[in-house]
Amino acid sequence: MPVLALSSQLFAQNKNELDKKVEEIFNQLTLEEKIGQMIQIASTNGDDVPDYVIEAIKEGRVGSILNAGTPKAIEKIQKIVAKESPNKIPLIIGRDVIHGYKTIFPIPLGQAASWNRDLVEKGANIAGKEAYDEGINWTFAPMIDISRDPRWGRIAESLGEDPYLTAELGAAMVVGFQGNELSDEEGRIAACAKHFIGYGATENGKDYNAVSIPDYQLWNTYLPPFKAAVDAGVGTFMTAFNDINGIPASANQFLLKEVLREQWKFDGFVVSDWESMSQMINQGYSENLRDVALQSASSQLDMEMVSTSYQKHLKELIESGEVDIEVVNNAVKNILKVKVALGLFDKDYKGVPKNTAILSDTHKAEAKKMAIESLVLLKNENVLPLKIDHQKIGIVGPLADAPAEQVGTWSLDAVIDQVETPLNAFQKAYGDQIVFAQGLKSARSNDTAQISSTIEALKGVKDVIVFAGEDAVLSGEGHSRAFIDLPGAQEELITALAEADKNIILVVQAGRPLTLGAVENKVKAILYAWHPGTMGGPAILDVVSGKVSPSGKLPVTFPRTLGQVPIYYSSIESGRPANPDMLGIPTGTPLDPVGLTNNYLDVSVTPAYAFGYGLSYTTFTISKPDFSNLELTKGDKITVTVEVKNTGKQEGAEVVQLYIRDKVASYMRPKLELKGFEKVYLKPGEKKSVTFEIGDDQLSFYDKNGNVLLEKGKFEIFVGNASDNLNSEIITLKEIKQ
Repeated sequence: MPVLALSSQLFAQNKNELDKKVEEIFNQLTLEEKIGQMIQIASTNGDDVPDYVIEAIKEGRVGSILNAGTPKAIEKIQKIVAKESPNKIPLIIGRDVIHGYKTIFPIPLGQAASWNRDLVEKGANIAGKEAYDEGINWTFAPMIDISRDPRWGRIAESLGEDPYLTAELGAAMVVGFQGNELSDEEGRIAACAKHFIGYGATENGKDYNAVSIPDYQLWNTYLPPFKAAVDAGVGTFMTAFNDINGIPASANQFLLKEVLREQWKFDGFVVSDWESMSQMINQGYSENLRDVALQSASSQLDMEMVSTSYQKHLKELIESGEVDIEVVNNAVKNILKVKVALGLFDKDYKGVPKNTAILSDTHKAEAKKMAIESLVLLKNENVLPLKIDHQKIGIVGPLADAPAEQVGTWSLDAVIDQVETPLNAFQKAYGDQIVFAQGLKSARSNDTAQISSTIEALKGVKDVIVFAGEDAVLSGEGHSRAFIDLPGAQEELITALAEADKNIILVVQAGRPLTLGAVENKVKAILYAWHPGTMGGPAILDVVSGKVSPSGKLPVTFPRTLGQVPIYYSSIESGRPANPDMLGIPTGTPLDPVGLTNNYLDVSVTPAYAFGYGLSYTTFTISKPDFSNLELTKGDKITVTVEVKNTGKQEGAEVVQLYIRDKVASYMRPKLELKGFEKVYLKPGEKKSVTFEIGDDQLSFYDKNGNVLLEKGKFEIFVGNASDNLNSEIITLKEIKQ
């Protein structure tokens, strides 16, 4: 069941020509050299190349290097390959280029809030070009794990909770990095779909933890984004650290062989995550590294990242007959195909490219544009846009001028002195009108000593913008949180400002959804900025000042309290459905099940902020959906059209969202499923029509075995601007003749 209407081939070259070239190279290799192609080693930062890397290259014991160092080091490495390695096979140089290289874009979760395929593709394209120009030809992105637990630190690197949104934006990233197919086009690098699979569903939101996913949910929720990446032509896959129902992802024959290779016909190569193979010993699945090599090779895992099981044991496993030589042959050919497709054999390593576009004004402008569209306005009591005439404006908070925190997790190559912070942007625009008081030493500080002096500094200042949230280190790999409220004494700072009768505009920079209930009623507006990257300051300035209206929409549900987690819009309806208006239980209520529902006693079942939600400075109307037909049969397509009008006084953008609910099916289906979206830009008074197509792909689903089911019956079709603000109509899929 395709998620994307458009799919592209993996390799641009004529397949016969590519296969011929791969065979020519492959036939020159000894067994040891073949195994060498299956090994990725980590180097060190800096200009120098460690001796162990040089030795591995000269002996043909390495096919890829991770974190190879500066462009000067990469140049040295590739020259050693060209002159001193046994078969002169170029190394594929990998680097975590996740949301920018030197020019940092918002974290992926923030990019997802843009709901803008084109901007996401452009961001990946710029990141890839900057990395390419410093000798890198492979990135470990996009991360397309579905994540519904904000405790998990790597939710920051995800595209949110929804399979369709993740599939669409993940595919856009693949195309941004690679182009429409993997090729030797200048500025293109290989993408990597990760983590295959279920990494975002770890128990308790703890990184590397166990994962239990029913097969039905695996096919309908977690696999579709990866299938979309294959359809988009992604060159490589990365396995996950976790197990899936007791079998580690790096030794999961069902997923790696049956699904990825046999069903989806994936033709690139699969790499493990950093030591994810050797971690199978800690997981109790492998006794030793020999077991690891046997189990992963037998699952068609082509390249081992950093750990050494293939290096130490794969040859003996082949010689003993425990691993078929064809397993190694196929793995090496998969790796060589990607190298040939990227044109690595055709490059003359007299020096890596030198491109002045890195951190160029053009790249910064695109980063700013993405940052603007990622900002989500959660609350506004008529205080935004802020009218700044000649009055003083307070800038407060530990994240107002914190460039290293602003770029967020996985920004390894960020140039911190190029980061434009909110304080810097506001001071440039308004000079002496800005009164700055940090309030806290850092976002995690519990030292409240500066709060009283902050209040004193703001005497006579009514409007105060507070920059609060999380340090970058609080999200990302291995950085899960058991509590997801504002860390440190930030709540105390906001409370003190509220008690001083300030109009507080809260700008949150964070790598995950935070629970904001303790401060929500103390502030006039909440603008969620995620970690917005290099140009976050100017982007926030433009939105707060009203130069641009916010247009971001949430790609993930925000809980009211941690006790609601996991909470997501597309859950399956229960028996005795919850009544959102019910809360608490009167004293004296008998112990009687009559009238009970799927409610909490102490908090509403509704989220703090719904998936797809986000406010604007202008207003929009979306007409009632107009259907070309209310009945269809298998193979038919109908259209649903709405008219969107900007009824306000400012130019803005609205995201029109299409959801479907299968009313009755052979499996319980979600309350809502996103099946389409379109971002529309409108001037005041302007209107546009948006049309979605509904057919087999939108109405079908997978059974527990991965078979596509298209069942007759009624479907409710919803259109609106958030998952909790929709109009609907019933359509009918008539009898399906086999």
